[in-house]
Amino acid sequence: MTRLLVEDITKEFPTRGEPLVVLRGVSLELASGGNMAIVGPSGSGKSTLLNIMGALERPTSGRVALDGQDLGELDEPQLAAFRSRQVGFVFQDHHLLPQCSVLENVLVPTVAVGRTSAESIDWAKLLLERVGLAGRSAHRPGELSGGERQRVALARALVNRPAVLLADEPTGNLDRTTAERIARLLLELQQQEQMMLVVVTHNARLAGLMSRQFELDEGRLRQMNDGG
Repeated sequence: MTRLLVEDITKEFPTRGEPLVVLRGVSLELASGGNMAIVGPSGSGKSTLLNIMGALERPTSGRVALDGQDLGELDEPQLAAFRSRQVGFVFQDHHLLPQCSVLENVLVPTVAVGRTSAESIDWAKLLLERVGLAGRSAHRPGELSGGERQRVALARALVNRPAVLLADEPTGNLDRTTAERIARLLLELQQQEQMMLVVVTHNARLAGLMSRQFELDEGRLRQMNDGG
């Protein structure tokens, strides 16, 4: 069973005066098939923590390890390879390429790992079917609704079969009905693929769907429940 370990993470940013401390000794652990939500006020460090977990930023101190591999021991090319193969990202802004079709957008991560094979194309088409967009694969993002674009982004995040799925306000730009549909689809796909899922959100309904909820405030992480 794959495990993600976040151990005593701190993150500071330099300022003209004292360093700005964003994270203070944050620790958590997650295993395959597990999910959690992280809530907290704006500016509390939620996105920073998610970026550290996904190897987009390095912590000031502490360690992040996946299956025993300490990310702090990897150089930048190795971290890029780790992100491509092991981590799927879903953001509030979908970041789709406007000039590419829906199917091409889903396949973008396979290019990064050099394996846009017939098998990966078939998998991308299956993912689009699972998110309800099989009939839209040739469309451009500009021809889709906000909810449809977010579903494309979700399929793209899953195309390399990552061990960890990180979602930063994935329903933030959606109306309530569409947001609930995306939230349940996100959880359904995570459970089907037995990935680890970490969601950063202000949406109480989305947070409530996760098995565990944590609150990040003043740089410290507090568990709000267990097994809810």
